[in-house]
Amino acid sequence: LPAPPQFSGLLGTVYRRGNLSFTRDGNSLLSPVGNRISLFDLKNNKCETLPLATRLNIVCVGLSPDGSLAILIDEEGAALLVSLIGKCVIHEFYFHKPVHSVSFSPDGKKFVVTKDNLAYLYHAPGKKREFNAFVLDKTYYGPYDETTCIDWTDDSKCFAVGSKDMSTWVFGAERWANLIYYSLGGHKDVIVACFFEENSLDLYTISQDAALCVWQCDTELDGLKPMPPKGAAKEEKAAEDDEELFEEPKGEEIHGKADPSEQETRNKVKYSRVAKYFFNKEGDFNNLTAAAYHKKTHLLVTGFASGIFHLHELPDFNLIHSLSISDQRIASISINCTGDWIAFGCSGLGQLLVWEWQSESYVLKQQGHFNSMVSLAYSPDGQYIVTGGEDGKVKVWNTLSSFCFVTFTEHNSGVTAVTFTSTGYVVLSASLDGTVRAFDLHRYRNFRTFTSPRPSQFSCLAVDSSGEIVAAGSQDSFEIFIWSMQSGRLLDVLAGHEGPISSLSFNPMKCVLASASWDKTVKLWDMLDSWRTKETFIMNSDVLVVAFRPDGKELAVAALNGQITFWDHENAAQTGSIEGRHDLQMGRKELDKITAKQAAKGKSFTTLCYSADGESILAGGLSKFVCIYNVKEQILMKKFEISCNYSLDAMEEYLDRRKMTEFGSMALIDEGGGGDEGVAIPLPGVKRGDMSYRHFKPEIRVTCVRFCPTGRSWAATTTEGLLLYSLDSGLIFDPFELDIDVTPSNIHKTLSQKEYTVAIVMAFKLNEKKLIQEVIEAVPSSEVDVICSSLPDLYVEKLLEFLASAFETSCHLEFYLTWAHKLLMQHGQKLKTRSVKLLPVIQFLQKSIQRHFEDVSKLCEWNIYNIKYALAISQQRGMKRTAEETPGDEEELDSDSDYLM
Repeated sequence: LPAPPQFSGLLGTVYRRGNLSFTRDGNSLLSPVGNRISLFDLKNNKCETLPLATRLNIVCVGLSPDGSLAILIDEEGAALLVSLIGKCVIHEFYFHKPVHSVSFSPDGKKFVVTKDNLAYLYHAPGKKREFNAFVLDKTYYGPYDETTCIDWTDDSKCFAVGSKDMSTWVFGAERWANLIYYSLGGHKDVIVACFFEENSLDLYTISQDAALCVWQCDTELDGLKPMPPKGAAKEEKAAEDDEELFEEPKGEEIHGKADPSEQETRNKVKYSRVAKYFFNKEGDFNNLTAAAYHKKTHLLVTGFASGIFHLHELPDFNLIHSLSISDQRIASISINCTGDWIAFGCSGLGQLLVWEWQSESYVLKQQGHFNSMVSLAYSPDGQYIVTGGEDGKVKVWNTLSSFCFVTFTEHNSGVTAVTFTSTGYVVLSASLDGTVRAFDLHRYRNFRTFTSPRPSQFSCLAVDSSGEIVAAGSQDSFEIFIWSMQSGRLLDVLAGHEGPISSLSFNPMKCVLASASWDKTVKLWDMLDSWRTKETFIMNSDVLVVAFRPDGKELAVAALNGQITFWDHENAAQTGSIEGRHDLQMGRKELDKITAKQAAKGKSFTTLCYSADGESILAGGLSKFVCIYNVKEQILMKKFEISCNYSLDAMEEYLDRRKMTEFGSMALIDEGGGGDEGVAIPLPGVKRGDMSYRHFKPEIRVTCVRFCPTGRSWAATTTEGLLLYSLDSGLIFDPFELDIDVTPSNIHKTLSQKEYTVAIVMAFKLNEKKLIQEVIEAVPSSEVDVICSSLPDLYVEKLLEFLASAFETSCHLEFYLTWAHKLLMQHGQKLKTRSVKLLPVIQFLQKSIQRHFEDVSKLCEWNIYNIKYALAISQQRGMKRTAEETPGDEEELDSDSDYLM
């Protein structure tokens, strides 16, 4: 079997919940996306999703000061220690309870974790291998309610912890003789953030009711006295809570006092409140939800539930900016190390912004689909992906950078289908609002809108290979509408189905349209023959999806009974079938009354797609699995588990007995919003919170799968977002027609004898990429023409595939372009006979060349502009000098200007 594709990226979702973190250099941003983490490279305009995942949604991220390690903690307190250099999991740890925040000390030796009303100080993992990477040092008691935020002093001697009991506590990482631990009050609401001033114990505390307290300390950091070793009396107080069972050691227990006596505070560090400021309150939703502080520039950024954010200069509290992102709650704010860029995360819209406050411009502005994505399509060269969502938006994504570069918002209802035309410059979308729209990717505008005589909800869409005929199926009038792309006119309405149209597909090689319907039939329509039905296939069950093979010789049909059937449509004969219902492997939803096994009997595949070579077929449905089948053998080749996120519904096959009570599942109990969302339970006199809020878990499902035309990757739209899987053949030894004489030493020997054709053939037999590259690059450019003509036909295809992949990383552009040009010129006619089979390779090559063409052409245009500018400046200076100089110096001036030219 070929090498299985590996997870390569997550598009369509840029932020879900949790805290944003800038890397040490300030050029990259870590954003938690569900149970994965995405790294946005803001300098190079690229996004990468790390190939690791937690069991549940990530709620907090702690980044080490050197930027090499990150701690990811999920909803239940399970933590992963991740290497950002190797992009792998180093250690797993369980904190037993939900964690509110995590923060490394500036020296990188310790980190603090807050859960419940306690703060835990751990030794940070070192650079050596350790049996247990998380070693508990101290446990701090003090707050009466849950802890919310942490901040460290610059020298890592002390840290502050904010709490929901409206108090802030200052603790020492070590025991200091003149620092007693007591609470700082002064607030009337939950503490959202606390920040130390630079190289000082002075403190700022910010509460949810938009109040800022400035605390001044009478002692400098250098004035902290270490506890004498002999007089250090250890306070050992047993915890009174017998209900809490800690499996982990508590370390040294340190207890703070809310109101210490006068005698205890004598000659100790004292705090005094020197100022209290209030932010402007706007509207009912004036809760302050997030804050960040940059110590060097004294810049405070605060975000509110209404989507407004403020920039203030401290300690004078001068307002610099007050702007609005959206009308949604700002969940997280982060400032980079230089203080120039501010990152905002809005969990309601899944929005991520990076704003440069001095120039008042966006560095990054990305937003996923508000509701789930429904459909996707690849562009013909595989460079772009278009997605349509239930929010009525059509987004186009770049597969190389993973960024969305254009969003079309013309639809008034959910988008049900999207597709590219064969040119790759036009995107078509069908919607439930009764329109099919065509968008131009050159000018980014909606240049055609197709409608039906009577309003209809369009459920599916197809465009023929020429891009001239557009077809859309209706789910309420049971008709298929045909339009002309050029004129925008309705050409005909195809009637005949007796149920909603579920899927349409054009034959890539002929002008034949296949339509599937819930009336248990698939009809073929010949577009060139008076729009008449060419053939009708009767099925045993409602038909959900239909797809043609890339060569147009086979038709795959998925029905409600879970079967995938294959048809030779020319002879109207069934060639095979796959019973796929058991491969879907449904999970059991929390509120399901029946088992997953019973529920699976009514499930089926809702999306199908052939691979680029037509030998395999991808199938997905209401399940966490995507199945890939071999069409010829009709067997399951591989099942891809698209998610391991148990925050989604229908992930587990069996219900958890711990969540079952005598009254039923605990999932039936609606706990309301609570926490940051405000009170959602309708109590008398309560004005805050969304009364319509209900606890809700999205169900895992695959709405659409598509294979890339280059044959190197495939994509699926899921509840989590748009997942990309690509082939990584660099790690696999896959020899081809290998014999005993083909060894690296023999290849080098042949190469030294200048027998280039033989060396290339031997290198392809061994099939090691680095060796092939070495042999190809050793060939003199003058010999390329001769070698291409003498190369056996079998290896021409392999060489083209290698050239396409080499283009992506190599800097020898002209050399590889020469190879590609000579190969296609010499073997073009022979390759044309196998065009269908070779199409993915040719498209892969075209994609690689096109990307380089765009990069080089931009660079050339910029250089031409710079040269013209330099010439214009030099000419202006030359004219000024001519006017100023005496006539006797003209000859010398002319020679100078000639030299400049």
